[in-house]
Amino acid sequence: MELFFFAPAASWPPTLLAACFGLMIGSFLNVVIYRIPEMIRRESENAIADYLEKDLPYPDEFSLITPNSTCPKCGHKIRAWENIPVISYLFLRGKCSACKTPISLRYPAIELLTGIVSACLIWRFGSGIYGLATLVFTYLLISMTFIDLDHKLLPDDLNYLLLWSALLVNINHTFCSLNDAVIGAAAGYMALYSVNFIFAKLFKKQGMGNGDFKLLAALGAWFGWMALPQIILIASVTGILGFGLTSIFGKKAEGGEIPFGPSLSLAGIFVLLFGQRITEWTSFLLSSGAN
Repeated sequence: MELFFFAPAASWPPTLLAACFGLMIGSFLNVVIYRIPEMIRRESENAIADYLEKDLPYPDEFSLITPNSTCPKCGHKIRAWENIPVISYLFLRGKCSACKTPISLRYPAIELLTGIVSACLIWRFGSGIYGLATLVFTYLLISMTFIDLDHKLLPDDLNYLLLWSALLVNINHTFCSLNDAVIGAAAGYMALYSVNFIFAKLFKKQGMGNGDFKLLAALGAWFGWMALPQIILIASVTGILGFGLTSIFGKKAEGGEIPFGPSLSLAGIFVLLFGQRITEWTSFLLSSGAN
């Protein structure tokens, strides 16, 4: 049976396995979302201190692996049984086992989101190279979306990983030809760079960050230059809607700045799921009109 106009590419066992795997990856993405911006901040402050020949403010190693996760309030080390995706949150009733400080609902929400998305992608694309590639693509976008929402930052490490993985995946024309991927990367970067350059000349300030250029370049590398108009259109519409909803229901962003990364990420996932269908429908309509 087809659902949402798609015929499933995988049976239920790999789909359920993907959901469980996604929950675990979601737990790791929570670490990525918190620690990468903190790693960047600490490295920057250490570099400044080193240049000024002062003691390093953060001499201890801080990475995605070390130190072990702790409660930010009391420093309680998170034990293995307290780190089971979703289940531990429910068992602990959303509170630290030591100091009873509430744990943000976003942690299990990201785990659930990643689990559900993983199951949907494997169900839709199968458990082969195509399906596994979509998982890598989506995990990186989830991480960058929440980092951008929190810090208005799209880390180079994640952007470059998204870009280079796209070129490797498309060596065998997985999503598009390698030529289209390379052109898509260059065109994606130059598209937003040019818009920002004109905006800066007219209004004497930056309209968006360099991370947005790199993210669109990576999306162009995944789907080819032909997908860029779809991505830019969808991202622009969702960005405007997001700005409107934030203005009406939420607190206005500091300085009036709205992160564009989440809109680009949403557009990338939309093109992943529906881009080929949209292209087919557009070609059909154009050919019907010509006849």
